[in-house]
Amino acid sequence: MTSFGERCYTNRELINSHQEGTMYLDYEVKIPDSRHGITRKTIRGITYIYYAYDRKYSSDKHYTVPKNTTIGKCLNASAETMYPNTNFLKYFPEAELPENREIADRSACLRIGAFIVIRKVIAEYHLDEIIGRLIGKEAGLFLDLAAYSIVTENNAGQYYPDYAYNHPLFTQGMKLYSDSKVSSFINSITRDQCIAFQNEWNNRHDHREKIYITYDSTNKNCQAGDLECVEVGHPKDDDGKPVLNYSIAYDHNNSEPLYYEEYPGSIVDVSQLQQMLEKAKGYGYRQVGFILDRGYFSKENIHFMDKSGYEFIIMMKGMKSLVRDLVLSVKGSFEEKREFSLRDYKVNGITVKHQLYPSDEKERYFHIYYNERKQTSERENVEEKIDRMALFLQEHQGMKLDLGKEFRRYFDLIFYHEGQENEKFMYGRERYQVIDEEISLCGYFVIITSEKMTAADALDLYKSRDASEKLFREDKTFLGDRTMRCQTNEALHAKIFIEFVALIIRNRMHFLLREQMLKTHHKENYMTVPAVIRELEKIEIVRHIDREYSMDYAVTATQKSILKAFDLSETNIRKQAAGINEDLKSCNTKET
Repeated sequence: MTSFGERCYTNRELINSHQEGTMYLDYEVKIPDSRHGITRKTIRGITYIYYAYDRKYSSDKHYTVPKNTTIGKCLNASAETMYPNTNFLKYFPEAELPENREIADRSACLRIGAFIVIRKVIAEYHLDEIIGRLIGKEAGLFLDLAAYSIVTENNAGQYYPDYAYNHPLFTQGMKLYSDSKVSSFINSITRDQCIAFQNEWNNRHDHREKIYITYDSTNKNCQAGDLECVEVGHPKDDDGKPVLNYSIAYDHNNSEPLYYEEYPGSIVDVSQLQQMLEKAKGYGYRQVGFILDRGYFSKENIHFMDKSGYEFIIMMKGMKSLVRDLVLSVKGSFEEKREFSLRDYKVNGITVKHQLYPSDEKERYFHIYYNERKQTSERENVEEKIDRMALFLQEHQGMKLDLGKEFRRYFDLIFYHEGQENEKFMYGRERYQVIDEEISLCGYFVIITSEKMTAADALDLYKSRDASEKLFREDKTFLGDRTMRCQTNEALHAKIFIEFVALIIRNRMHFLLREQMLKTHHKENYMTVPAVIRELEKIEIVRHIDREYSMDYAVTATQKSILKAFDLSETNIRKQAAGINEDLKSCNTKET
């Protein structure tokens, strides 16, 4: 699947040639005549066009032999035009290529609901103004690509023309651009523009208030050319491809993405964190706290944040010896007492002070939580794991086995002729004390904070990073799948830049929906961003015989409830629908 940083290729339009890495383009050109060393070969009903780009003398055959490569393909042997590939562009650079390609008129049914909401968020944040200053006349296409990512939950390039065909657009005159134009635009975005946007975006924020920045990172497996940031690293989803890491900092107060960083896949998260911390200072943030997960827990990072004057909140889900001992020290004292109940999260919590490590100069606040529902599920997971391991051992008695640390943790393993050439596994005896202790810790988790706060406050703050985590999970679908396919550094930077702006818009939608649910005290299933997008896409304008667009149906009760979160009403939607119709009447609906 391609991304919007490339041309759009369908199975009909994109077939690998005999020459690795060759791609077929999605328009037709005239086939060069035979004087250019052109030959044809039909394979499985498709006629490939070959070009003899060189001739070399064969000592075996005693005559010159042409060196051929494919330059295009066509659907029948007598065709006069072909779909060219990248070799054609290489060997026939002067060939006349189509600048414009006719496409069908815009759809008779346009989906306007999500577009109107996204447009409102863009206006609220003045993103149209910022992008306009940075990108220029093609700023509308930039915003369309961001909107397309949010609405379709995908950035695969072959679907963008369908999106443009069925939606209003931000492009001037609502122009319908071809995939080749999109590709060209993506490659025109510069690194300086990416940096300039982040600078202006952060200059707009209030630097006087204490903020907690939620920091997280993810990586992209890459199918790419020679890209500077792509290296073999430590992928979270390892399928053997090189990876690009990127991280995003969020403002806890309003869930806004603040800035991002791209870095090579070989750099681990703990190393990059310090760079991100310094970047926060560079943007002018002084009263800063960071909300992190356990991947960033290290003595070096803790010391760095202390030295820099940054507060921190870190989740410790694993039961390290220190955490385990603290949990066991308070176990039974708070789990069933109402004074420790945190009703919003259906957990109980207690706070104790302790040093993180022996040489730690400060006492930290350990907030210990117990979730009865999690206890049941976690215990079942442990029991099932032990059962599977026990069954495996039973089935492999009398065999030569190389068992790892996991088995040795939970079982005393007995071998016949242990350590000798004829060693065989005999049986495993469960280590009940170890298993019972692990089961006793099911349902507990710990949050560590550098500053004094209640267990409720610490959990509130940490839960705010859920928006970040959900976006990173969504990012692997709606913003480019798990693999980024880019041929240039410019395209790579541009794609992440567009992703970031899409995240700003989407996070604002998430925040407003959450605020609406808090106001109404109702947590409706349809008030998530994906569900809201699906529902808003049902709000349409239909073109009638007079070629005028209008709404045929009333806004539903569910849609009204959703729109209220964005301070929109049915009346407002109808007015904007009429405005979109007027825009369409005055614009050229053909591609330029």
